[in-house]
Amino acid sequence: MFIIGIAGGTGSGKTTVVKKLIERLPKGEVVVIPQDSYYKDSSHVPVEERQNINFDHPDAFDWHLLAKQIAQLKDGEAIEQPIYDYLTCTRQRETVHIEPREIIVIEGIMALSDKKLRQQMDLKIFVDADADDRLIRVVQRDIVERGRTVAAVMERYERVLKPMHEQFIEPCKRYADVIIPQGGHNNAAINMLVKFIKQQLADK
Repeated sequence: MFIIGIAGGTGSGKTTVVKKLIERLPKGEVVVIPQDSYYKDSSHVPVEERQNINFDHPDAFDWHLLAKQIAQLKDGEAIEQPIYDYLTCTRQRETVHIEPREIIVIEGIMALSDKKLRQQMDLKIFVDADADDRLIRVVQRDIVERGRTVAAVMERYERVLKPMHEQFIEPCKRYADVIIPQGGHNNAAINMLVKFIKQQLADK
């Protein structure tokens, strides 16, 4: 088994990188574990206070559960991955059944933030992009997918996304084995990664 961590700021192109890796690696041998599924359950928090939850802070994640389930997959055990509902800020009763695969990809803004989780990884990747490019993608996504206004997106970017990125996400670069500039558009870097991963699997 080969475990890959892929981190990077919101709108950096992580999802595109993951998608391209899956397309070029052996079919059926890759499973993606989204870090977003491991936000802490906030059902105990009053509904009117849940809108104040900072989803871009390390404290928002259940690191213990994520590391535990990665260890289970590594041991050949299936897991029940949680499902997080952004609208209610709670975990659903339903889960996603995940079987172990040859390649496990942990993807999320802070996938490289936790030391215990990093120690479980065979390859650590940071997807980099200019702040302006990330902002444009965040604006486009939040308007289309989440129904927010441009003013609301900009306010949240200045108040939460930008300071959290600078404080917690950008410093994760130092833990990365590979930094991919230009996000998912960097086909040369992605091709080299695919070659490297295939070689590691062959050597095992």
